[in-house]
Amino acid sequence: MIENLIRMHGVAPPAVLHLPMTPATRLDQLPDGARAVVARVVSASPEVDAVALRRLGEIGFIPGEPVQLLRRGPGGREPLAVLVGDTLFALRRVEAQCIEVEPERPAARARAASPGATAATEAARTAQPEPAP
Repeated sequence: MIENLIRMHGVAPPAVLHLPMTPATRLDQLPDGARAVVARVVSASPEVDAVALRRLGEIGFIPGEPVQLLRRGPGGREPLAVLVGDTLFALRRVEAQCIEVEPERPAARARAASPGATAATEAARTAQPEPAP
């Protein structure tokens, strides 16, 4: 339908960006300290039902969200300490297996450390408190 409207108004259709498909990796397969981006949340075990998947989405595991696997519990097992956005969560391995991730793109990291954010942080750091009257 959009293409028909575009043709009616004589505007060229927008170019479609085709990215190469890469196999997604599960969050529990990342090495400690690795960064990635959530690709999707799927059931990876009969233990995980729709309620558990919805809970993962509600706490922030949504496509496009940056994640970092900080570390694993004793013996390299459970729980997994995961940073999603700016929030730290502890996940069971079966939950981490439901989260498919893709490698973080360099542009996403550059946006996170944008010059505007750095300038605002520096301004807040150098601001002097007002003297009490």
